[in-house]
Parts: sequence; structure tokens; C-alpha cells
Amino acid sequence: MKRNVLFTGLIALLCLTSCTSKKEEKEEISKFTVTNPAVIDTSFTKEYVSQIKSVRNIEIRTQEKGFLQNIYVDEGQYVKEGQLLFRIMPKMYEAELLKAQAESKSAEIELLNAKNLADKNVVSKSEQALAQAKLEQARAEVAMAKLHLSFTEIRAPFSGTIDRLPKKLGSLLEEGELLTSLSDNSKMFAYFNVSEPEYLEYEANVKGRGSNTVSLLLANGQLLKYKGKVELIESEFDSETGNVAFRSSFPNPDKLLKNGETGKVQMTVPVKNALVIPQKATYEIQDKKYVFVVDKNNVVKSKEITITGEMPDLYVVKSGITTTDKILLEGVQKVKDDDKIQYDFEKPEEVLSHLKLKAE
Repeated sequence: MKRNVLFTGLIALLCLTSCTSKKEEKEEISKFTVTNPAVIDTSFTKEYVSQIKSVRNIEIRTQEKGFLQNIYVDEGQYVKEGQLLFRIMPKMYEAELLKAQAESKSAEIELLNAKNLADKNVVSKSEQALAQAKLEQARAEVAMAKLHLSFTEIRAPFSGTIDRLPKKLGSLLEEGELLTSLSDNSKMFAYFNVSEPEYLEYEANVKGRGSNTVSLLLANGQLLKYKGKVELIESEFDSETGNVAFRSSFPNPDKLLKNGETGKVQMTVPVKNALVIPQKATYEIQDKKYVFVVDKNNVVKSKEITITGEMPDLYVVKSGITTTDKILLEGVQKVKDDDKIQYDFEKPEEVLSHLKLKAE
């Protein structure tokens, strides 16, 4: 009999302990942390899709018609200024030069004869002047023939990298036909578009920021190790998009960047009286961000918010909530709309003290 009583008491104790443990666990789970959005002066990094261009990029085209006789370079090769790249068969232009030189020599002889006869008053001075003009014309023809002959040798106008070679040896080339492109990649430009409000904010704060340094995020998600600078802003806004183009420049000693690449320019944007919330207080549905706001009855309601900027641990909020709203800080994934919760309130200043306030 005593054994049964002891056994029954043990079971009761275990049940009581289990129920108490579950109750404490439930109470612990349903206890959440709540805070308010904060207003601070800060800065954040904004990304702009950019088009990367060489500091110099040109098409190399023929200036004369003829057969492509020699190709002295290969695709992707680095060449120096003045280096010979192509030669168009020069035979015809060499013949034209010889003809022009012969005519010039003949004109010199005619001028000499006219001068001797004019000195003896056999012919008038106008005959001598006519011979002089004929010689000058012949010399001009020689200069023109030399110029046409020089066009058969195509040289690099500056140091750079050769692009694709669409023409092969022996190709018949027309005047103006594309032979290749040449890119000077020693320094690169990154062009990106900025909206009118952001442009005005930039201009208003450019003196205060003390630096116009920007970073470049490459297509593989890696940052270029060299910093760039905003060099200029175009003079007009695009009437269709309302944007204005910025140009930043980046050093490229490793020749990693090439003409036509894409990337994202990261620019630090200063902002005053920014409404910020921790990123962990948000959740996302179909590219829209939400927070849970706790009402006066301790009931949570989801609210969509609009983000205007992002920092490592914070979002800069454009609309959706105010400084008086109590937002759920911890346990966002554990509640749903209309849940009634218990919470501890943590001041925004205390929350921010554990987060990164500035963009890296």
C-alpha cells in the first residue's frame, strides 16, 4: 500500500515538474524584445549600376583601298605607341610616288630653263612664274603621294591592347574598313546615373563629406581593390529618366578592368535625420520588406516599409513607420499577424550601440 502511494506521488511530482517546465518554456518563448525606430545623422553606401569604359578606346580603320599584306599583332596583344600593326600592299602607292617625283624633277628643269631665258629677256617673267607654280604643284603631288603611301602602314596612335582582328591576310580592304579596336586600359571610367534628388543631396554635401571617393563592385561580387573618384557630372539631365550621368575613374594597373565591363559603383551618401531600424527587425515577402508593429493592446500587426538606404546592420526607412511605433526586434519569425505578445522594451539608443552605424 505504501509502495503504491509513493509511486503515485512520484508520478504526480513528475507531471507537476513537466507542466511547470513547459509553462516556463512557453512563457520564455512568448517574451519578445521591442524597440522604436531611431533618428540619426549618418551615411550609407548606395550602389549604382555602371558601365565601364577605357580612358581611350578607338576603332582602327583603313585609310586606303588595297590588299592586307601583313598583320604584325595578335588579338589581346599589348602594343606601344607608334608600333606597326598592319601593312596594306603598297606597290600602287609606291608607283604613284615615283611618278610624282619624276614630274617634280621635270618641273624643276622647266623652271631652271624659264629662269635662264627670262634673265636673257627671251621670255617674259610671267613664263618664269608659271614654271614656278608648276613646280610647286608637282611638289604638292609628291607630298600627297607620300601621304597615301604612309597610309599603307597602320601604326598604334597610343599604347594599348588590341581587340579582335576580323580581317585575315590577303583580304581586299575598302577605304574606312574596320581592322581592329585599340583600348588604353591604364585608367578606367565608370559611368552611372543618379536621380535629381540624389544629385542635389550630393552637391549639398560634397564639401562636408571631404571626399568624393567611390568603390567598384565587380560582376563576381568582389570589390575592386583600388578606390576611384567622381571626376565629373554631365551638364544636362535626361528628360525621359530624370537622371544625370556621373563619371568616376579607377586606376587599373593590373589590367583587370576592360572596356565594356559592367559593375556597381558604391558611393557613400550622407543623410541627416535618417529614420533607421535594425535589419533583423524586418522580413521580406516577394521583394517587399515588412516589420511587425505592436499596438496598445500588445497585438502585432505587419506593416510594409520602403527602404531608401542600407548599412551593414541597419536600414534607412523612407516610409511605412514613424518614431513612435513600437517594432518587434527579436522573434520576427515566431509570430504572425494578430498575435498577442509579452515584451521587454529596449531603448533605440541601446539597440544602436550594438550595431554598425556607418557604411564601411
